[in-house]
Amino acid sequence: MEFEAIAAIIAEHFDVDAEELTEDTDILEDLNATSMDAVELIVAIENVTDISIPDDAVDDIHTIGDIVNYLKANMPEEE
Repeated sequence: MEFEAIAAIIAEHFDVDAEELTEDTDILEDLNATSMDAVELIVAIENVTDISIPDDAVDDIHTIGDIVNYLKANMPEEE
């Protein structure tokens, strides 16, 4: 999953300009998200990617880059 695709989901979810987002954008601090917003975002990303993000992994996700890296590391192998 590429950064641009995740940034587009986040931009829509938080009603911000995707071009202003970077891999270092902090979900809670920079986007003023609540913990509930973050949970809803993770669910939206899971729905689009079909990749489940367990709660213990969510605890380590703070930036958009963290999301992208997690998804890349957990993409199913193509046969």
